[in-house]
Amino acid sequence: MTQFKLEGQSGRLDKILVELMPDESRSTIQKMIKQGLVLVNKHIEKANYQLVGNEIIEINNVNQAEPMQETPALVAENIPLDIVYEDEDVIVINKSVGMVVHPSKGHYSGTLVHALLYHLGHQNLAFPDDSVRPGLVHRIDKDTSGLLVVAKNNAAHQLLSEQLENHSMGRTYVALVHGTIKEPEGSIEVPIRRDQHNRLRWAAHSEGKYALTYFKVLERFTDSTLVELQLATGRTHQIRVHMEYIGHPLVGDPVYRVGVGQLKGPLTRMSQGQLLHARLIQFRHPITDKLLQFEVPLPEYFNDVLKTLTSIEQ
Repeated sequence: MTQFKLEGQSGRLDKILVELMPDESRSTIQKMIKQGLVLVNKHIEKANYQLVGNEIIEINNVNQAEPMQETPALVAENIPLDIVYEDEDVIVINKSVGMVVHPSKGHYSGTLVHALLYHLGHQNLAFPDDSVRPGLVHRIDKDTSGLLVVAKNNAAHQLLSEQLENHSMGRTYVALVHGTIKEPEGSIEVPIRRDQHNRLRWAAHSEGKYALTYFKVLERFTDSTLVELQLATGRTHQIRVHMEYIGHPLVGDPVYRVGVGQLKGPLTRMSQGQLLHARLIQFRHPITDKLLQFEVPLPEYFNDVLKTLTSIEQ
């Protein structure tokens, strides 16, 4: 194992490692990060993770890295985008359900990134040389609809990423979950890490990263509850993991379904993915420092499901 203790170097994890490991190619370093061979303060992080300059980086043997399938070069694709806001530094997108945010195994075209390249061009996105996630500050799952902010230059990306990291970027979701939540509101404060037995899942675990989700009941139905959720942290699959943890997994979720059992009624028709919508996003503009807030209504498919349910509110 190779170890580096940073003393002032700050920036993206992959770029810092290129400087620290001049004998390794950028593609090899990205491969190591993607396969979990690089730890930052004992945690696996993504290539675009922002280092502040006092971390300890541990790297397992490069030879342990598995061969990776070549990812096709990014090309612009004329895919319609629902643009909520745009200026010279940021663009806010209302992502449709079913759209993958960035290229990954099995999704080498038709992603939000491909659409952004068509709309903006390579050089009008932060980190234009990133072969997978140019401009992306955060992501939402394929079957989650709603808002996300994209940076159009490196300075904007850094400042937005800092807001995401220090939890000052506000994000509010709406979800339909199984079962009746009796409490009007509450919080779920449970650490999360990747499931050691299934890499497609993340799981609540005492050794995971701190995660906090606030929930508020909007409406109760016979077999389900409509809830508003606010992310105090932004872990992968956080809402899906936390709601499963308290026994109320998201309706339609193909992965997190513990305790659902045999479904009855309208909910049996859910197959397109979890009913989760990123309704609101709030952040300070990375250049002007003006507080911006954007909100979009539930998509039609979500409302169509709600119309089939019977409310039990008094």
